[in-house]
Amino acid sequence: MARYRGSVCKVCRREGMKLFFKGERCYTDKCSFERRSYPPGQHGQGRGKVSEYARQLREKQKVKRLYGLMETQFRNTFAKAERIKGVTGGILISLLERRLDNVIYRLGFANEKREARLLVTQGHFLVNGRKVNIPSYSIRTNDTVEVAEKSRKMSRIGENLKSVERRGVPEWLSLDKENFKGTIMRLPRRDDVTIPIQENLIVELYSK
Repeated sequence: MARYRGSVCKVCRREGMKLFFKGERCYTDKCSFERRSYPPGQHGQGRGKVSEYARQLREKQKVKRLYGLMETQFRNTFAKAERIKGVTGGILISLLERRLDNVIYRLGFANEKREARLLVTQGHFLVNGRKVNIPSYSIRTNDTVEVAEKSRKMSRIGENLKSVERRGVPEWLSLDKENFKGTIMRLPRRDDVTIPIQENLIVELYSK
């Protein structure tokens, strides 16, 4: 979550859903959202109705935080989605899913997206045999993503792969755990993302 230094559990509570910022902990009863699913703050349990603009803003903030982007990065991604022919909201989600840091997380090499971003920037991954250390790098169909040879002995990556079954690997990706490699079988579609997102609200917000 780009340069955010506060409690990530409060972010989940503020957005009203689990954003899985703490990896495996989020699947246990230790998860703060399970114990206190209402928004943080003194008046968290007493908030009434919100305006349409507030709903749109909260949805944008939720998706932005879910993928760990700052405002300028997110707005630029939306602008790119607008230039592509098709349904803007669905294209936006597809572009976000195609980010290298997200792919690393989806394949199970990282336990959560902040960790995936860190591993990418440290140069632990190759795309089609070449080192890529840019988290926003956009993958394409038939690309291969693998752990660099010198990084395969990292205990953290090995531990993450052991628990990938709990989260599952999306259908548009193929994971070869033995060889620390993943293949992009096809580009992600909107229906591949099961997290509840109302991207139409984001489109409405930016269209004002």
